[in-house]
This record gives sequence, structure tokens and C-alpha cells, in this order.
Amino acid sequence: MAYKTEDNVQEAFGGESKANRRYTFFADKAEKDGYPQVAKLFRAVAEAETVHARNHLNAVDSIGTTKDNLFAASLGEQGEYKKMYPAFIEVAERERNDRAKRSFEWANKVEEIHHGYFEEALAAVREGKQFEEATYYVCQVCGNTVTGQPPEQCPICGASASAFKEVG
Repeated sequence: MAYKTEDNVQEAFGGESKANRRYTFFADKAEKDGYPQVAKLFRAVAEAETVHARNHLNAVDSIGTTKDNLFAASLGEQGEYKKMYPAFIEVAERERNDRAKRSFEWANKVEEIHHGYFEEALAAVREGKQFEEATYYVCQVCGNTVTGQPPEQCPICGASASAFKEVG
């Protein structure tokens, strides 16, 4: 039996998560526009939205064991690259929105990579092993995620190695 409160929690989580990302991007823009205090405000509120999102997930026990979380992440990424983005690409193509189509295509390719990483980590955790230590780099143009050193040129969007940011 589905409960309305669980649906509401998921909707609230989505809203808070979107607000966090939007305010983070707004902060970057305010900083570039010469408004450092406005940027601080956006970042502070973005952090509060993260707290809200975490509280919502905790309210319905949506953060499980690492194994459970890896499984959920793997399924989510797989759904994105196999179903969601192909459908979005088709619509963008039909509507001749090349910018959206390119964004969806890049994301689609990267989500498949993420799925692979999650599957590898899940296999290691299931076997009781530590997942192989690695340094991750994320292309700031398309989101491509690589381990080790960034490539000279991103194989997804063509950006140079300098577009990659070390994460973690």
C-alpha cells in the first residue's frame, strides 16, 4: 500500500534538491557578476536545502546500507541512460532543440559510465572487498567522469584536460 506521505516526501526531496543545485549555480553567477555577499547568501540557503533534503530521505528510511545505496544508484543510472535520456533526445531532435539534444546526449553517455562504476563498486562490496582506490576527475563541460588522470581531450565533448576537475 502506497502512502501519500511517502509521495510527498519524495516530491519535497526533489524540490529541495533542485533548489540546492539552482542556488549553487546562482551563487556562481552572483560571484562572477561582482556580488560576493549575494553569492554567500545563495550558498548558505543551498546548504540549508541540502539539510532539508537529507531530513526528508531520513524520514522514510531512504538511505540504506552502502550495498543498498549502490544498488539503487546503479538502477537509477541505468534507467537514465536506457530509457529517460533516449526519450528526451528523441523529443529534442523532433523539436529541433540542438542545445538540449546535445546536453541530453552528453548526459546519456556519462550516465552509462556512472552505471559501470556503481556496478563495479557494488560487486566489490558484495564480495566484502574495498572498492579500488582511485582519483576521480569530472569534465566541467559534459560531466564525463574518469579515474586516474584526465584525458588530453574528453572523449564525450572534446574539451581539453584542463576542463576536468578533481573530485573527492
